Amino acid sequence: MQLREALGELPETVFADLLESDDAYLLVIDLPGATADTVDVTLDDGRLRIEARREKAFPTEFQYVSEERALFLDAELPLPPDATGADADGHIEKGVLTLELPKSDDDGGQRIPVS
Repeated sequence: MQLREALGELPETVFADLLESDDAYLLVIDLPGATADTVDVTLDDGRLRIEARREKAFPTEFQYVSEERALFLDAELPLPPDATGADADGHIEKGVLTLELPKSDDDGGQRIPVS
């Protein structure tokens, strides 16, 4: 499946799981530090686009000596032909983004709200 292969190409610091039921796909992605305000998810023409930004806060008297944690994720993933954005649901809790994508014949593009 193309989606499974694409998940393997995400940056090393991004962990993702793909689950499937008879009615939907469930995509779970670890995005430490990201919030509902800093994540944007859209589905269009069979492709899922995830843009996430992590806020970094540190005391002003400190400066970076080494910065290894990525601030942004901009990923575009192919979805199975029967995945749809219609009635899709997304939420993020403690830096874990969960997207439920119902199976359907409709592949109309739309934004998936993340709460």
